[in-house]
Amino acid sequence: MFNQSRPRDAVAKYVGASYTQHNPMVADGKDAFIQYFERMALEYPGKRVEFRRVIAEADYVVLHCYQQWPGDRDWAGIDIFRLDVQGKVVEHWDVLQAIPETSANQNSMF
Repeated sequence: MFNQSRPRDAVAKYVGASYTQHNPMVADGKDAFIQYFERMALEYPGKRVEFRRVIAEADYVVLHCYQQWPGDRDWAGIDIFRLDVQGKVVEHWDVLQAIPETSANQNSMF
């Protein structure tokens, strides 16, 4: 969806019958998701997301992601997805934190 800038294709392949969104910047539903991320692809061409950690339990998958936004800062993100019985995404939560230029410790965010 991000790296290939094809949210419509991703929704058709990976999203279930319904889609509940908890990010306050994105409306509920598949069409709203597609519209939001098609706009993001235009505003940030070349945006890249790398999965650094993937954790799965029951019908939940958690992704710890490194996000590169050309013309903006890089970000650390956590996405939480709930899957239906067919393994399709039906619900999403996320948090993003800008990666600072300096840190009070020597540990990376990843």
